[in-house]
Amino acid sequence: MLEIQVEYRAAATVVRIIGNVDGLTAETLLKELQARVGEGHVRLVADLSGVSYTSSAGLRAMLAVLREARSGGGDLRLAAVHAPVLKILELSGFTSILKVFADVDGAVASYSA
Repeated sequence: MLEIQVEYRAAATVVRIIGNVDGLTAETLLKELQARVGEGHVRLVADLSGVSYTSSAGLRAMLAVLREARSGGGDLRLAAVHAPVLKILELSGFTSILKVFADVDGAVASYSA
């Protein structure tokens, strides 16, 4: 099961993801993030502190949202990524596409810099 919590901050919208992102849950994540972009919240921070695993389906969902956010003048930035998930991101080349931050506050602050 996947839990998604949304927090609206001045500089960005923080989406806290809790649970594994895989073939069963990636569509839920995609729809939730696309809904935020559809509302005009294109500066997104995905808080992955509650995610211990992501599959290729999860990566595809993040990539789709990244493209939509960027086309609206925003971005998707990742924060608090656990080592196993970071390794998947690195091996798939996603760390060259997405900005990864140690914590949520740093990712949110990067939009103001």
